[in-house]
Amino acid sequence: MRDADTPGPAPQRDAGCATAAPDMPVLDITRENCPMTFVRTRLALDRLPPGGMLAVRLKGDEPHRNVSRSVRALGHEIMADTAQSDGSVMLNIRKACDPGA
Repeated sequence: MRDADTPGPAPQRDAGCATAAPDMPVLDITRENCPMTFVRTRLALDRLPPGGMLAVRLKGDEPHRNVSRSVRALGHEIMADTAQSDGSVMLNIRKACDPGA
């Protein structure tokens, strides 16, 4: 995994929607407070191609609820929601394939 601010290889695409991301970017927002948790997540998602994957590491119940709810409201899909041993949570988000999302 790589830092979300670092460009990397383009994911493979199928019919305008990425099908695989061999080097999924990771956005660590464990030190951020709401609403910046979602602002940073949204900015990282905006840089991805349709169908691209983003891993978001966050900490706390409020950021977990708010980021999850906002990501879904924008039409993206949470593929995994995994508690980490340090008390943080890792969300694996798939960006919506609809270019309007």
